[in-house]
Amino acid sequence: MENKDLDELFGGLNFDIEEPHAGHRDRFFKKLHQVSEEPKGTTRRLWNPMFGIAAGFLLALFLVFEFTSPVQAGNTDLASISPEMKQTQEFYTGLIQKELNTLKTEKTPETEAIIQDAMSQMQKLEKEYAKLREDLSESGKDNRVIHAMISNFQQRIDLLTNVLEQIETIKELKNTNHESTII
Repeated sequence: MENKDLDELFGGLNFDIEEPHAGHRDRFFKKLHQVSEEPKGTTRRLWNPMFGIAAGFLLALFLVFEFTSPVQAGNTDLASISPEMKQTQEFYTGLIQKELNTLKTEKTPETEAIIQDAMSQMQKLEKEYAKLREDLSESGKDNRVIHAMISNFQQRIDLLTNVLEQIETIKELKNTNHESTII
C-alpha cells in the first residue's frame, strides 16, 4: 500500500476528539521546570554504571573459577575424586608405610646398599606421583591419570616387596654360610 491509499482510507476520519483538561499545558511546563531545576546527582549517575560493571566482573570471575577447576586446588589426590578412591588411596598409603617401617627395621650393613637404592627409587616414584597430581588437577577426573596414580602406588609396593625379599635372601645366605663353616 502506498501513502496515498492510507490518506484516502483515513482521510475523512477525525481522531482528535478529546481535549486535554483545563490547565494541562501549565501543569506540564511546571513539572518540566521542576525536573530541570533539581540538583543533578553526578555522583549517583557516575556510580550506577560502575556498580553494574563490577557486578558483571564478579559474576564472570565466579563462573570462570566454578567451571574451569573441577578438582579443587590443593586437594588433588585420589581421595578428592570419590569415597572409593579415598579408600584405595588410604589402603595403598597404609601398606606402603607398613613396608617402609619393615624395611627400616631390616637395615644392617649387608642390606644398607639395597635399602639406599630402594629409597632413591621411591623418591623417583614420589616425584612422578606429584606430577600425576598436577595432571589430575589440570585434567579433572581423567581416568587415565587415575589409573596411572594407582599404578604408581602398585609400583612402590612391588619395589618394597622385592627389596624385602632380597633382604630375606641375604639373611638366608648369611645363615647358611655361617652354618657350613667349620671351626
